[in-house]
Amino acid sequence: MANALSSLGVKPGETVLTMLDNNIDAVTTWLAINKLCAVSVPINTALKGEFLRHQIADTGTSVVICEAAYLARITPLAEQLHDVHHILHRGTPEQIPECSIRIAPLDEFRGSDATPLATKPQPSDLACLIYTSGTTGPSKGCMISYNFMCNLARLQLRAGPAGPDDVTITPLPLFHMNALCVSIIASILVGARAAILPRFSVSNFWQEVERSGATIASILGGMGGLLAQAPDNDAMLRCVGQIHTARGNPYTEETKKIWRERFGTKLVGGNGYGLTEACVITSLAAGEYAAPGSSGKRIPDFDVRIVDDLDQEVPPGTPGEIVVRPLRPDIMFQGYWRRPEDTQKLMRNMWFHSGDIGRFDDDGFFYFVDRKKDYLRRRGENISSFEMEAAFAVHPALAEVAVHAVPSDKGEDDVKVTAILHEGATLQPEELFHWATDSVPYYALPRYIEFRTSLPKNPQGRVLKYQLRDEGKTPGTWDLETTNITVSKK
Repeated sequence: MANALSSLGVKPGETVLTMLDNNIDAVTTWLAINKLCAVSVPINTALKGEFLRHQIADTGTSVVICEAAYLARITPLAEQLHDVHHILHRGTPEQIPECSIRIAPLDEFRGSDATPLATKPQPSDLACLIYTSGTTGPSKGCMISYNFMCNLARLQLRAGPAGPDDVTITPLPLFHMNALCVSIIASILVGARAAILPRFSVSNFWQEVERSGATIASILGGMGGLLAQAPDNDAMLRCVGQIHTARGNPYTEETKKIWRERFGTKLVGGNGYGLTEACVITSLAAGEYAAPGSSGKRIPDFDVRIVDDLDQEVPPGTPGEIVVRPLRPDIMFQGYWRRPEDTQKLMRNMWFHSGDIGRFDDDGFFYFVDRKKDYLRRRGENISSFEMEAAFAVHPALAEVAVHAVPSDKGEDDVKVTAILHEGATLQPEELFHWATDSVPYYALPRYIEFRTSLPKNPQGRVLKYQLRDEGKTPGTWDLETTNITVSKK
């Protein structure tokens, strides 16, 4: 596969963008790209419209590899760009769009040329770009080295050991670091196996555990809660005690108890804090005591501090911004792709500024407090309020839009759109929701919509989103979950 990509003109250091579902091709393509010393760019399969166009354009990629089902989304956008020369599709499309770009089946480029490549990736080389949500601009590509990815896998093995007899099962998408590093690379490091599910399903989870012989579950805490609430089934009863470790955050104490007592799982959840730019910076080794509500302690790889607005360290118990710097080479991101100014803004006074608020207690335990940035996190996905507002702003009936979080009773955030209508315009929340399904990824679609006559602002005219967040669901708020609308993941 690496030789086939080379035949298309891909050179070391160049990007290859992939938009693939969870399958073996997503894994082999990623490894082939890196074998060539090229840069893998796995992107979210739910992207569409401007969200998708921006990431294709920003990478400057000449080759896109995607599922056949995504051709209709990708092709018209890629044709607007000058860099894309080849689109390879996995599977058979219903129709191949007319396009000046070469479109061909991936099967034609799997390659039979086994000639060894002369390329030899180094630990510090750029391995992949992972796009993270922005609040003051479009999503940015985090430049991730090989050593960063391997270090994240090693940290996971510290928190939850695995051996060659283990099988890690995960439904998490292969366009995120979790599945790539925590499930696949960690398994490779110890000679274990990984079972990659196409998606998460409560009803089929235990059947897949039984079929694969899984001993470790790598899921999100919310998934763990759904499984804990589900009724017994025959496969689950046969698998009691088979899963010895359930990774992921956040698990409630009640959910942890259910996993231990009902499923026979010894190690449930994790106690750690991390971000795309800096890996995991607080954690605990397996079996270490965790103070209730904490996210572990500083790990030896990083210097982590809590500072005020002047970058002065604050005493234990005092909330402040989380800043970090590495104590070993190549274990943090290398900056934002093609955005040195954005990188420099966050690397002030020799520290990376996370934009998040936290605190340490007197015993060194870390507690996440809140997000200083205006991004949201829903069902494991980071959502850019900036990009969301840009998507909604083009609606002709909307004069002003604020996209913000509302705390969810399921953990993480729910998305709310608070908007002002143009004078004389008429629009129902349900109409706006249906309109958004054509331009907004399914995971970012708002649960709540509210129309107002004004938005709270500071003297500089900036919307006070913390105030909107605190107000949450008001009597005038439309709630998706009280309707019969079904959201498609396509």
